[in-house]
Amino acid sequence: MIDRLTFDLQATDGGARAGVIHTDHGDIQTPIFMPVGTAGTVKAVHQHELRNDIGAQIILGNTYHLYLRPGCDLLRQAGGLHKFNGWDRPLLTDSGGFQVFSLAANRKLKEEGCTFRSHIDGSKHLFTPENVMDTERIIGADIMMVLDECCPGDADKRYAQRSMELTHRWLDRCIKRFNETEPLYGHHQALFPIVQGCQYEELRKVSAEYIASKDPEGCAIGGLAVGEPTEVMYQMIEVVNAILPMDRPRYLMGVGTPQNLLEAIERGVDMFDCVMPTRNGRNGLLFTAEGTINIKNKKWESCFEPIDLTSTAEADRVYTLAYLHHLIRAEEILGLQVCSIHNLRFYLWLVGEARKHILAGDYSSWKGRMVQQLGRRL
Repeated sequence: MIDRLTFDLQATDGGARAGVIHTDHGDIQTPIFMPVGTAGTVKAVHQHELRNDIGAQIILGNTYHLYLRPGCDLLRQAGGLHKFNGWDRPLLTDSGGFQVFSLAANRKLKEEGCTFRSHIDGSKHLFTPENVMDTERIIGADIMMVLDECCPGDADKRYAQRSMELTHRWLDRCIKRFNETEPLYGHHQALFPIVQGCQYEELRKVSAEYIASKDPEGCAIGGLAVGEPTEVMYQMIEVVNAILPMDRPRYLMGVGTPQNLLEAIERGVDMFDCVMPTRNGRNGLLFTAEGTINIKNKKWESCFEPIDLTSTAEADRVYTLAYLHHLIRAEEILGLQVCSIHNLRFYLWLVGEARKHILAGDYSSWKGRMVQQLGRRL
């Protein structure tokens, strides 16, 4: 078992970085996109497809959803989420904070933690920094996130500051509990703190400095892509990454579109997650290197070209746009699967290409061309 998660920074091109994160379940080449497996599964996608077709190096589990169902007792009996869902590569768990705080009408925030009612049956629960650390130990992810308050994007500065300060106090309690406990399944678990501060540069600087002072194994940036203008998000990323340690991975939580990924990579982000590729895929929206496709549109009804003309993947050569149009219009489950797999493969392809261009030293010019292409509606 490794003593500490490590990050080898292999190349930089302006602010963009290419590196390798080392975990007990394998290495992760960055920049990387992490498919979201909310309840222990990436929706509509088999594990073998994640490994072999999509090339996922790490996936996410959601602490809130896994805590409610199947529950900590069963996960402990199974030997953790790796054993429970059969995924033998790295896992990351969020703290459940975003999900709890999105239940505005069904939760109550206090210093101790957050009480909330389950979206499943209305039962009452309490998340504290301590029991969230215990839950994430039971889940067994390679990377654990601290409990934080995800401040609304339009919050005033006074609220944002109180929220950030609470997040920092909870961080200290998370670290204490993390250090008092041990991994349960024989592999190292790392703990990432989360920078907050809403859209206020001064607060973001204070939070980033506080997080950096804790000598973390990695750092996360939270509370963005929650309603603020896109340019504000990019500005906050720049502010934060000027402070966070260079030799630790940086994770931008819950972001975003393909264009968002490329812009954030240019500003020094290494890790991403978002439900967009799978959620949009299930609704018939395909991402490609030439732009986006709404496969429900009649124009694709008799288009017998493969899904993505830029793809070299054999699976993309099997299904035509016309066939996929038919599947989605007929509400066939296969359509949801194919669209989800395609979009995840595209996201992994995109960050892989970004890595190649960082290593080659021409990231900025390549990114400029790609962002223009990605913005098209086909």
